[in-house]
Amino acid sequence: MDWNELKQQSIFPVGEPNDAYAQYFDGQSWLQGLSSTQVGIANVSFEPGCRNHWHIHHAKSGGGQILLVTAGRGYYQEWGKPARELHPGDVVNIPPEVKHWHGAAPDSAFQHLAIEVPGEETSNEWCEPVDPQEYQKLH
Repeated sequence: MDWNELKQQSIFPVGEPNDAYAQYFDGQSWLQGLSSTQVGIANVSFEPGCRNHWHIHHAKSGGGQILLVTAGRGYYQEWGKPARELHPGDVVNIPPEVKHWHGAAPDSAFQHLAIEVPGEETSNEWCEPVDPQEYQKLH
């Protein structure tokens, strides 16, 4: 799926370039907040090859993140485990304190809803970029 197809098929607004978090992404992403009441939900769109850096959702209790894949093809990977290919309809439950990354496949745009699981004393820790050579091995 190319970027224009994703924009045309998106059921949620794509939003604006994700400039506030650009330093934690390789490639261009877009961010559109959908809800900040009760539970934070954002639509995150990635151009082909775009992925975020390794990161951890910290929480004293509760917390973590849920991804609902809505378009394209992408990947999710936890530290020390193989990457998991993602397609529309896939759900990823990310517990707190798990180092991970997610983003588009090298040859496809990608989109997911990011749901922030409520918790106490939540924060995000951004870590190193995904190794480009390891990423390029993904098809």
